[in-house]
Amino acid sequence: MKEHLSDRINGLPASATLAMAAKARELKAKGRDIISLSLGEPDFNTPDYIKDAAIQAINDDYNSYSPVDGYVDLKEAIALKFKRDNNVEYKLSQIVVSTGAKQSLANITQVLLNPGDEVLLPAPYWVSYSAQSILGGATYKEIPSSIDTDFKITPAQLEAAITPKTKLVFFNSPNNPSGTVYTEEDYRGLAAVLEKYPNIYIVSDEIYEHINYGTPNFSIAAIPSMYDRTITVNGLAKGFAMTGWRIGFIGAPEWIAKACTKMQGQITSGTNCIAQRAAITALTEPVSKIQYMVVEFEKRRNIMLNLLREIEGFKLNIPKGAFYIFPDISAFFGKTIKGNNIETAADFSMLLLEEANVATVSGESFGAPTCIRISYAASEENLREAIKRIKSVLA
Repeated sequence: MKEHLSDRINGLPASATLAMAAKARELKAKGRDIISLSLGEPDFNTPDYIKDAAIQAINDDYNSYSPVDGYVDLKEAIALKFKRDNNVEYKLSQIVVSTGAKQSLANITQVLLNPGDEVLLPAPYWVSYSAQSILGGATYKEIPSSIDTDFKITPAQLEAAITPKTKLVFFNSPNNPSGTVYTEEDYRGLAAVLEKYPNIYIVSDEIYEHINYGTPNFSIAAIPSMYDRTITVNGLAKGFAMTGWRIGFIGAPEWIAKACTKMQGQITSGTNCIAQRAAITALTEPVSKIQYMVVEFEKRRNIMLNLLREIEGFKLNIPKGAFYIFPDISAFFGKTIKGNNIETAADFSMLLLEEANVATVSGESFGAPTCIRISYAASEENLREAIKRIKSVLA
């Protein structure tokens, strides 16, 4: 019955990360001992002080529809957070709370893009950027990078990619899937290019900002010439281990924020009231309260890098943030392993799933067809066992 579905949905790719997670769950249900390193989800529980705030909200009878753009006191907490962590000032009218940062991003593409517009995606990029651009009626253009450049694009590459149709450019730092962190110097170089093109808007996805290992997070909206053209996207899923709570938010030019509120009002309306009350506590308590998770992630990153360096054919950089390693595995292309012909990263990722019982994600859907994404948001025991299995298969 596919012919009865809309062209919009028929032309939309499925999320590669969610598809691999579903495949891993399917194999687990059949009795396979799968170690899943595919999903971008912290394996920590939500901190108790945040859970306590949610319980208090229930006891205080928060159970009614919330304002479409978020509770005022939550938006006040977000404004203080932007000033404290990002050196960016937003009025409450510039802030919109949504059902996760993914909805925030979807709102942006829906209110800014028209058919014929073009979106620039520095690669590698999160899989939903391209899909959401398509849903907005636009086309997208990848700006390639490689492990040799630490997965960063240059100002010259950005300028070469711009056309009269360019409407949006996405930046994501710390980056999913590579863990790359763009520095203030990096962003100022890119901003110098964008200053020449006043009709291009910037989406800055900073969902992993608190998970960084020594390179301070810098927001491109903190550059005065970029402020009126940047939509800063953030949320609580990654840094606060609150993936299922679905709290995302933007700081944006007021006219964009109002448009996003209008769009959201016709789709989901206001975000979950209990999660919003808990979010106030999460954002107003000191960031040091979640540092124990960052310390553990850095420890795991170092373990994984040391173990993967022992496998011939894995080309590695050192990710400075998030909780992913994004090795180039093109050395295996053209080889036959356990009877499997490896021609693509998808072939390699499937080999690891079928032969090693380890779920990863191919880099093709991230715009990096020679890489795979490995999440280390898992226990040290599982990480060590996963690499042991991979080494055994590749031996």
